[in-house]
Amino acid sequence: MPPVDSSAILTIDHDAATAQLVIRFVSGRRYAYAGVPAEVYAAMLAAPSMGVFFNAHIRGVYPFTAVD
Repeated sequence: MPPVDSSAILTIDHDAATAQLVIRFVSGRRYAYAGVPAEVYAAMLAAPSMGVFFNAHIRGVYPFTAVD
């Protein structure tokens, strides 16, 4: 997992083979987002604010499930 500099997100990981993005938030909750292209993941890593990028381009766009 790449290092994350975010006040909202602790970790982020992407599986290109399955297009699954897994995000652990500072709350400790972890969610898997389905169908996230590698380009979107790369853009999130490069964004000035991962939280802002997440709210604009991930939340409400890709289906998700909670991960234990």
